[in-house]
Amino acid sequence: MNAPHRTPLEDRTIPVQAKLAAAWTSFMFLYVYVDVLGFYTPGMVEDILDGKVYEFDLSQTFSVAALTALAVPIFMVVLSTTLPARVNRTTNLVVAALYVPFTVFNIAGGFYLYFYGLGVVLELVLLALVLRWAWTWPRTAPTATPPSRATRPARDAVRARQQA
Repeated sequence: MNAPHRTPLEDRTIPVQAKLAAAWTSFMFLYVYVDVLGFYTPGMVEDILDGKVYEFDLSQTFSVAALTALAVPIFMVVLSTTLPARVNRTTNLVVAALYVPFTVFNIAGGFYLYFYGLGVVLELVLLALVLRWAWTWPRTAPTATPPSRATRPARDAVRARQQA
């Protein structure tokens, strides 16, 4: 009995920009869901209704600081897909490196250590991926001779025939 012939699956290379945007998106989902699921810990909702989040008083200053802290990774999703390569790489390296201590700080003073600890570890894994992908950003091979203006019309003519 012959086994059915299976063709190999296509494995395309994913652009670094897409990997970075996916990692920042996943980071944000984890960040938000850890906070949302944190509402189910005993006493959390009561503290919020009393005007406290952990050790912080709820105020406009707290809300602006929290929004700013969340806005940076949110914008990194867009920036990772739109910035030029050199600026993109540098921006991802700097922001991810700055968010490592920020992420670790979120476990300080927390209860439900396994829950928050797991959330922080998963966020740190994603930040490590951002740092790795940005650090190892592929470089283009230098060309031996730059294209001259004399070759451009010939290429344009070939391209026009191919599209016709």
